[in-house]
This record gives sequence, structure tokens and C-alpha cells, in this order.
Amino acid sequence: MSRIAFPELLKARPWLLADGATGTNYFMMGLTSGDAPEMWNFDHPERVRDLHKRFIAAGADIILTNSFGGNRYRLKLHDLQDRVADVNIAAAKNARAEADAVDRPVIVAGSVGPTGEIFQPVGAFSHADGVAAFEEQAHALKQGGADVIWIETMSGKEELEAAVEGASKCGLPIVTTMSFDTNGCTMMGITPAKFGEMATHLAVIPAAIGANCGTGAAELIATVLGITEARPDAVVVAKGNCGIPQYQDGHIHYSGTPELMADYARIAIDSGARIIGGCCGTSPDHLAAMRVALEAHTKGARPQIAEVEARLGTVSDLAKGNAPKPRDRDRDRRR
Repeated sequence: MSRIAFPELLKARPWLLADGATGTNYFMMGLTSGDAPEMWNFDHPERVRDLHKRFIAAGADIILTNSFGGNRYRLKLHDLQDRVADVNIAAAKNARAEADAVDRPVIVAGSVGPTGEIFQPVGAFSHADGVAAFEEQAHALKQGGADVIWIETMSGKEELEAAVEGASKCGLPIVTTMSFDTNGCTMMGITPAKFGEMATHLAVIPAAIGANCGTGAAELIATVLGITEARPDAVVVAKGNCGIPQYQDGHIHYSGTPELMADYARIAIDSGARIIGGCCGTSPDHLAAMRVALEAHTKGARPQIAEVEARLGTVSDLAKGNAPKPRDRDRDRRR
């Protein structure tokens, strides 16, 4: 199949379906805790390609490479910091092979996750070192065949800025998402509306912005509502977890059914998202149900939070736009 540029596909389609989870599906395929998933690009490339293939068969228009922890600081945890180029080139090639094997356009998105370092001024990690790390990873993903750099699960302004600046140097379009997993904010206190505003001041304007991971489908939709209200002009990504994680029989399971994720996909479109996918816990079966739902759906009215809760589950107070309750100073003193 001849390749199509990511911006062109966005213009040609009212919505695109991104893939589902990497890590949780790999655990089902034999990955063990403490292993570097990125090394499966070499040790088990057939498994990496099989997951890509199953997501494409389920209807994915966008597949993310197995390179989330592919920067030198995350790879250093496994003494692999000198293999950044090898890891990311291999990850992109594995995805590219499956994308090119079908007779419709499938975008290969080079997954770029956080460094795990604490950036200045809170920590000691410098902006320049962050930019260099993200640039190194982005160039390798492009060399391997990625169509777009997909920066995901960010929580802080400083790391987001470094990631976009570094990734922009490879010349590919950029998508960036943050994880709003702390009562309606990122771990570093950024609200969806603030993120929408921040994205207009980055080194380059991303082709799409949005949210991934978080604490469930309902909270993810509340986040999308916040982003789209602040940035109605933006192409917005909704890539939420498949329900809520639950520990059962020694493993983490996610509560979301294919039916719930199908409804999540419909309500994501109504909320203003144009790229919809799944994050932790989302299997090819979930994604197939989402594709069927999107194909049959006609965009409806923008939902209210009460409707989101009724259909998908509880949403936090801050995500609803409510200010936190004043602290009881007398109670704090007694404690």
C-alpha cells in the first residue's frame, strides 16, 4: 500500500482510530515484570508484529511503535542507553512492515514516553539534556519508517516543551498527549484547559493534542471536554484506559468491556475528539467494537458531565470543574 502523510489522512477522514494497549497486551503474551518491552523488538519481533497485525485487523488507522521507553534515560535502567538508535529503528520497522502489508493507509506513530527524570526547576535535569534525548529518539524512529512522532503520557510543562522541541528536529508531524490522572489534572498539576493553551506556545504546533491513560474512560472524556472547550480549533486525541484496573488472580485486569469501549468511542466523537483509541487494558477485541461503533455513529450533541457519568462511570470533582473544598484547619491541627 502506498503511504499517505498523516496530515493528509486527517483532512480526508472525519475521525481516525488509534490502536490499543501495548504493555498490558504484551503481559498477556508472556512479558514479565521488570523486562524491557522495547527489547521484544529483537527478542520476539514476531510477537510485536502480531499485536500490530491484530490491531490493524481490528480497524486501527494508527499503530504506535513499541518504543515508549526508548529514550536513553529509560533504557539506562536496563543498561541499554547506548542502543537508542537500534531500539527505535527496530520498533518502527516492525510496525512499518505490518502497516505496509494491508491495502489501506495505516499510520505508523513513533511512540515517545517520558524520560523518568525530574526537570528543572523542580529537579536537576536540564532542558538541554531533555531536548537531546528526545531528538535522538525521534531521528531513529523516522529512520525506521515512522510517519509521525507520538509523544504520550506527559505530566509536566518542562518535559513536554523539551519533548516537542527535540522531536521537531526530525521534521515529522507531532502528536502529543498528557495523562490527567490526579483528580482531573496531570501529576504536575496541569489542567486540560491549561494544556490546550500551553500547546499553542510549543516549539512547533502539534498536528494533534489530547489525553491518554488516566483513570478510566469517563475521566478521559471529561478531559477531552476540557481540552476541546479551551481549543475548539485543535485536532484532539482520546486514548483512554479500558475501564478501571482491578487485581485478580495475581494479575491486573481492566473492567471495561467491548460494549463500554464502543460507547466511549461514540461519546468521544460527540465530545469533539477526532482521533480515538485505547490505552491500558484495551485489546484488539475492544478496538474492533470501537471501530464498528464509530462506523455506525453520527456525531451528536456535546455531552454534559452527568451524561458521561451515567454512561461510563464516575468523574472526579476537579474534572467536573469544581474547585477543591477548603481544608479544615482545625481538623488538620488535631491530626
